[in-house]
Amino acid sequence: MRIGILGTGGMADALGAQWLRSGHEVLFGGRDLGRAAALARRRGGAFGSLHQAADFGTDAVLMALPWQAAVEVARQLPLAGRVVIDCTNPVGAGFRLLTAGAPSAAEQLAIAAGPEAHVVKAFNLCHEDVWRLTPPVFDGRPLGVPLSGDDEQALAVVRQLVRDVGCEPFTAGELDQGAALLEATAALLIRLWVGEGVDAQSIAPPGESAGPRDPAAALTRSS
Repeated sequence: MRIGILGTGGMADALGAQWLRSGHEVLFGGRDLGRAAALARRRGGAFGSLHQAADFGTDAVLMALPWQAAVEVARQLPLAGRVVIDCTNPVGAGFRLLTAGAPSAAEQLAIAAGPEAHVVKAFNLCHEDVWRLTPPVFDGRPLGVPLSGDDEQALAVVRQLVRDVGCEPFTAGELDQGAALLEATAALLIRLWVGEGVDAQSIAPPGESAGPRDPAAALTRSS
């Protein structure tokens, strides 16, 4: 695949390196061409401006910028027809979800990118260091990556990119519901990991002990 990466920070570096290792073509794009060039030299990909990265990413574009910058940049770039992967988290001081009471960051990004762009929320629940693992496997189990989006073809592309990192893709619903849940989950996990210093994985029991798989039964039990 041809993947354009918008940003030159840790997430761009980690995921870009994984996809290059899997045989994909990657162009790192940034406002600072020097940083983009340094990243490309370190990882082996190409580099250019944000506009060039969006133009290059005919199969996928990773939005690896701070979420408010990502929304602003999306208004200025040719993203029509692109699969746009949103890994941002709108979490601020005090681990507050900055989009509370408003559309999710992914929904705002989708509006900014235009109706012909296909935004998929993914890769937002883990720190960049997790994506550097080859592969991200814990206790013998591949890491699960929830995806939220509206376009099945776009979701199929991102599922493959998740598998190429060595992870297992999970469906987390359409963008107008799933993205907000994923972003709120990220805010909670960051609060627990960073703010409280606890093992957040311990809050999710494995397998059948998690409860009924039937949605009606689950809703009945929680009401």
